[in-house]
Amino acid sequence: MCLAVPMKIIEIKGDMAVVESAGLRRDVGVMLLDKAKLGDWVLIHAGFAISKLTPRQARQTLAIFAEMQGLG
Repeated sequence: MCLAVPMKIIEIKGDMAVVESAGLRRDVGVMLLDKAKLGDWVLIHAGFAISKLTPRQARQTLAIFAEMQGLG
């Protein structure tokens, strides 16, 4: 199973960006997206932003992840 994680773009450096979620920051490639910009929510998989999300979609997905953590 593959998992992509919603993260918010907080800095852009050419084809790379710094993304953040829950205090975790990562450098990722944004070359697969059309016109990524600061503040965009994106799905991160294998070090790349693969899709844009609305803020609502990001919140919903992160809420599901939080719920799953409590099921163990």
